[in-house]
Amino acid sequence: MHSATPPESCPTCLKPNHLCICEAVEPVKNGVFLLILQHPQEKRENLGTAQIAHLQFANSALKVGLSWPNLKRILGREVDYKRWGVLYLGPVKADNPAAKAEIAVVDRNGVPQQDSRQVLADLEGVIVLDGTWSQAKTLWWRNAWLLKCRRVVLHPEFQSLYGQARKEPRRESVSTLEASAFLLSRLERDAGIMDRALKPFALLLKKIRTPRPRAAKPGAEAGGADVEMDAGENGAEG
Repeated sequence: MHSATPPESCPTCLKPNHLCICEAVEPVKNGVFLLILQHPQEKRENLGTAQIAHLQFANSALKVGLSWPNLKRILGREVDYKRWGVLYLGPVKADNPAAKAEIAVVDRNGVPQQDSRQVLADLEGVIVLDGTWSQAKTLWWRNAWLLKCRRVVLHPEFQSLYGQARKEPRRESVSTLEASAFLLSRLERDAGIMDRALKPFALLLKKIRTPRPRAAKPGAEAGGADVEMDAGENGAEG
């Protein structure tokens, strides 16, 4: 039995051609560098947003893998880990008044720091782990050097555009693109970044939800066109 031929993909956005979102890409000039570390399995997901985030933010890089020796090896230059933030995956102590801030810096025990605003203002770059919740945790534990970075937590008030298209483990879970856009919009003090950055994502979801004609089976009578929907993912984030 022959397997179905996989659809050809766009070389730029890496989506199947019928899901290409390049027409909506308008790169945002961001001062704070965005580094996306993607779990290899997430690269295959149609609903993933890491490549979109890389396209939408001019000052960014996307690396696919499970582990890297250090941040210097990834970037090819010297780095000051204290000026780099990483989206934190662990629990946050809720009894601290700063715990519900939109963005906060926490210590190794998940306690929000009083100097969060100053730390955030001095960040040179931010790191986002791309994959399902379990895949992101794998990246976290396999790259011990992440512990040297500032741990940043988000409490976005909006709900992900994913809606019912992709199952999420937490209400506050959002896509990699949404998390990146939200964080950079606050760090750059430009609320408009969110709307501009999410346009390709909105187009992707629209195309995903739009039925498309299915190739007629040999010998089938004309007149009743088959349609199919693109399958959504079962992952948590992407």
